Amino acid sequence: MGDSLTLEGKAQLITRNLQELLGEDKMKEILKERPLRIYWGTATTGKPHVAYFVPMSKIADFLKAGCEVTILFADLHAYLDNMKAPWDLLELRTRYYEQVIQAMLQSIGVPLERLRFIRGTEFQLSKEYTLDVYRLSSVVTQHDAKKAGAEVVKQVEHPLLSGLLYPGLQALDEEYLKVDAQFGGVDQRKIFTFAEKYLPALGYAKRIHLMNPMVPGLTGAKMSSSEEESKIDLLDSPADVKKKLKKAFCEPGNVENNGVLSFVRHVLFPLKSEFVVLRDEKFGGNKTYTDFETLEKDFAEELVHPGDLKASVEKALNKLLHPIREKFNSPEMKKLSNDAYPDASKQKSVPKGSTKNSGPEEIDPSLLDLRVGKILSVSQHPDADSLYVESVDVGEANPRCVVSGLVQYVPSDQLLGRSVVLLCNLKPQKMRGIESQGMLLCASTEGEQKQVEPLDPPSGSAPGERIYIEGYENGEPEGELKPKKKVFEKLQVDFRISDDLCAQWKGKNFLTKLGSVTCKTLRGGSIG
Repeated sequence: MGDSLTLEGKAQLITRNLQELLGEDKMKEILKERPLRIYWGTATTGKPHVAYFVPMSKIADFLKAGCEVTILFADLHAYLDNMKAPWDLLELRTRYYEQVIQAMLQSIGVPLERLRFIRGTEFQLSKEYTLDVYRLSSVVTQHDAKKAGAEVVKQVEHPLLSGLLYPGLQALDEEYLKVDAQFGGVDQRKIFTFAEKYLPALGYAKRIHLMNPMVPGLTGAKMSSSEEESKIDLLDSPADVKKKLKKAFCEPGNVENNGVLSFVRHVLFPLKSEFVVLRDEKFGGNKTYTDFETLEKDFAEELVHPGDLKASVEKALNKLLHPIREKFNSPEMKKLSNDAYPDASKQKSVPKGSTKNSGPEEIDPSLLDLRVGKILSVSQHPDADSLYVESVDVGEANPRCVVSGLVQYVPSDQLLGRSVVLLCNLKPQKMRGIESQGMLLCASTEGEQKQVEPLDPPSGSAPGERIYIEGYENGEPEGELKPKKKVFEKLQVDFRISDDLCAQWKGKNFLTKLGSVTCKTLRGGSIG
């Protein structure tokens, strides 16, 4: 369609319903020569909700205008923003965003093959990008970095350094994605002007910036992932949609901060070019509007009742949500949704003071002090042919001495210099006269010939880095496990290697901040 449009037609499609455009003249100059290259980024934090249809409908406009569009799943940004997405959930949430955003685009008829999808960590961890982060940090003031992120980065009493890095990374993304323009909400304006100021300081071009207005939520304020009543989730049932719309702020005649009316303007009209208000025959029957301004005028003059508007939006919205619900009704997608956004109430350990009558207490796996270790030396135990004596760096002042029964299974040269998983809070015990100060965790399978392989932390993990179980990252390890309580033994029963070779407890991965702990080949093996 873009090829058949005039220059003015393309510009009109690109800019309709925007609140602000920085660099309009430059945009028109580019459009005379070639398609405009635009990117939209979303940090993979809370669950996307129906307000995400607003940028989706603009992306549809960009494609109709012949633009080349990139969608960035900003996973690293999600972590930097006050750890809104914990590192252990980052991969899962990014996969959830990829699936749900693509389902939204398909729901409104956007051809996915015309879009480019990319994750931030695909290029933001490169040597060149990292060097540019340092270069940028040498010219950006703390004041400017804090000011740029004020509307986007979560504001706390004692801000983290990560929040100051956030705007710089978003600016650099424009250069590394090789785009002409960045699109976002008007809440991004300070980051956009920050980019316009500082990219040229590194010798990079100033980009064009396209800004959507902030669409009111159902309460009349900004629609937010963290405010349950202000949003409709993309997977909400028709009954939930009805319930939330019924509570929505939609005062008769009031067109200010009206989230229901704003949704019609920014999503439904751009997609269909018309909107049908459903009314009983005794009130004149259904009425079709072909432009938003007339609908807004009729609502302001109370010719359209809030109840009729809500019922009409409910029907149109459920039509958009139906294919998304269908996609996420599969067992695979349900699991992804539950894993990416675990129910916090199910992760809480039994409170202190619980009586014996309250049922068996589940042992919290965070009681285990699991750390990344690096084996510095390996030697044969002087008094036991089946035992190695290893010196292991676990990030403490001195290495730990660990005795392992691996002689029959793992050659010493495969252990030397290797990163391993060490349980560090077992009570030290003597093994044939040498005190062992930890347990090296391995996977094993029984059969005609027993096989044993040490677990592998993610590549790049540093000695001493904590290893925890997915969903239990906030618990504190015991100083020393009490042998009589058999904490490790009770947890170990549910340790397994998954089909994709991840170490797991009850189906939840062993994790570090860099990803999952794995095993090379022993699918289905036990861990000990």
